[in-house]
Amino acid sequence: MSLFADAVVPITCVIIVCLFALQHYGTHRIGFFFAPIVLTWLICISGLGVYNIIHWNPHVYQALSPYYMYTFLKKTKKSGWMSLGGILLCITGSEAMFADLGHFSYTAIQITFTFLVYPALILAYMGQAAYLSKHHVLHSTYQVGFYASVPECVRWPVLVVAILASVVGSQAIISGTFSIINQSQSLGCFPRVKVVHTSDKIHGQIYIPEINWMLMVLCIAVAVGFRNTKHMGNASGLAVMAVMLVTTCLTSLVIIVCWRKPPILGLAFLLFFGSIEALYFSASLTKFLEGAWLPILLAFILMTVMFVWHYATIKKYEFDLHNKVSLEWLLALGPSIGITRVPGIGIVYTNLVSGIPANFSRFVTNLPAFHRVLVFVCVKSVPVPYVPSVERYLVGRVGPPAHRSYRCIVRYGYRDVHQDVDSFEAELVDKLADFIRFDGSRNMGNSSLTGDGFRSSESTGECRLTVIGTVEFSGPPAYEMDESDQPASVSVGFRTIDSVTDVIEMAPMNERRVRFAIDDESEAGVRSEMEMPMREELEDLWAAQQAGTAFILGHSHVKAKQGSSLLKRLAIDFGYNFMRRNCRGPDVALRVPPVSLLEVGMVYVV
Repeated sequence: MSLFADAVVPITCVIIVCLFALQHYGTHRIGFFFAPIVLTWLICISGLGVYNIIHWNPHVYQALSPYYMYTFLKKTKKSGWMSLGGILLCITGSEAMFADLGHFSYTAIQITFTFLVYPALILAYMGQAAYLSKHHVLHSTYQVGFYASVPECVRWPVLVVAILASVVGSQAIISGTFSIINQSQSLGCFPRVKVVHTSDKIHGQIYIPEINWMLMVLCIAVAVGFRNTKHMGNASGLAVMAVMLVTTCLTSLVIIVCWRKPPILGLAFLLFFGSIEALYFSASLTKFLEGAWLPILLAFILMTVMFVWHYATIKKYEFDLHNKVSLEWLLALGPSIGITRVPGIGIVYTNLVSGIPANFSRFVTNLPAFHRVLVFVCVKSVPVPYVPSVERYLVGRVGPPAHRSYRCIVRYGYRDVHQDVDSFEAELVDKLADFIRFDGSRNMGNSSLTGDGFRSSESTGECRLTVIGTVEFSGPPAYEMDESDQPASVSVGFRTIDSVTDVIEMAPMNERRVRFAIDDESEAGVRSEMEMPMREELEDLWAAQQAGTAFILGHSHVKAKQGSSLLKRLAIDFGYNFMRRNCRGPDVALRVPPVSLLEVGMVYVV
């Protein structure tokens, strides 16, 4: 027995390493392998529970009444209250299912918990209670009542299933951690990490290598450091109760703010559930020195990381906002001051939704040239799970049409899948072409295309942004490219009214000509007016795409301004910059190819 006890920790560490090594296969593959084990375990404990209830005490179901809990606490007083921390371990682990909402649907989790997990747990613990009601003293070598209540003939098979179930029991926590970290970084509250989408069908199923290996190291450290399941149970119990208490507080706010229910209803919800959870939470705090300190320490570290990253991110945005340059400065750039326009598309990434970012002015100052077509792209993560594709792109002009400068805001939800750079570049050009057609049609006085999407703002000189959707339509394709050997066509859908469809044909030997297909009744009056401006702008866009695309990003270094407190200097100069140097850069997060990347150094004093 001594040899077996000494081998427990090494075996545990090996199992932990194997478990985390499997995570890169994805939740759907791991779940396919693990699900039968969990299902077998739940059926096993529920079957044992039914056996013990029938065999030892069929009246144990009466213990479901809250009256017995009140009687228990009344008789035992302080000792009974302190035991609540151990009683809490009966439910730890089952709540982790709800952390996997990004990996599974709401309905799947609700059905599984209501009709399988919850009944199995109730039957298992009622069976143990029935056994213990007839065996107040355990005359066996087992310290856990569960194994003492298992009949001798099935004890070893149950032990094997229990070991396998304990191995896969942490899978829900691991998957939930990936989802929470991904959502946090989408909202700017966590350093950028690599997110691998492991399923083509369910976008929420992800794998984060950095977080996976950090979790593995922490789990091994806890297993080696504690060497005691009691301390691990105390840590788990406090963590679970803290999560439940915080969830109850936030749910009460949701009831009032989001569901717009009377405040008294939210307060009643908080008092009823919060008082019960506070009772368990206070009991768990008594185990602080016996392992419960670990989740508090980890929570403090994670909260500090998230706060520092979010604070510095907000301060950088404010710095950009106060140091942006005017549109007049951009329009004044030209040959008269030694600035040239080179062929190609220049995509300038910025956090600003208006104005010219300071990193572009620094770029032009050091390299007196910029691209013929200029696009200021702002990638925004909005606090909703998904953004429909028809609402993702907002496009507008920066300056007059002849300047060939545009602004595009690309919106992603915190569960959306970001595109790779090739598909993003192609789709961005398509959206710009759709915008040019839409704007050209409106400027020609087409009454069916009127709206407020393109009203110019006199204060900024920029056109208001409009949503460029991807709506399928019937009729000729958006544009056609005819090759000398084999013709090929590419169709792009856009919001259109009255079947106005532009068709661009590319002739052999790079000779370009443009043809517009319009409704018969308006063709004669509109063709001559719409040919030149729209055709030239579309041709310039196509020529710039063929010349190549450059991605211009700011390479930032953040410093705390003089006179800042010691805490702020530590957080910004050391904490934030350390995380920034060791996390994924914006070029990697945006999937920009190194060959097309131009980085502009910027120092942010916040």
